[in-house]
Amino acid sequence: MIAKQRVKRTLLAATMGLTVAVGGIATASTAQAADTGHTKISCSAVKIRKAPSKTSTVVGIGYRKDPVAYDQWAYKKAEKQWYTRGTVTRKSDGKRIRGYMVYQCANPYQTNPAPTPKIPK
Repeated sequence: MIAKQRVKRTLLAATMGLTVAVGGIATASTAQAADTGHTKISCSAVKIRKAPSKTSTVVGIGYRKDPVAYDQWAYKKAEKQWYTRGTVTRKSDGKRIRGYMVYQCANPYQTNPAPTPKIPK
């Protein structure tokens, strides 16, 4: 009885590990994880979107010098455009908005234009 439970647990752990590894490989070509950092919006205004795409739903707007806590970058091959994912805290009303914004407007170098990362192959 105990041996069967150990085999089941081992099999379950191996399956979950493989699932996590395959999921990480599948998403690596479209997004790059990064350490969480802080920056400010460098454009006069930027649309914050639900997904990294120009046609994605806009969830809010961030304005110049609004702080951003970013945690990921994504490259959209079809648009040849980098996006930064993070949370913008608007100074005007204190509202926190989470989503993707154009990399040039929310970059870790706090300059405009930003040096963009290498394009994934």
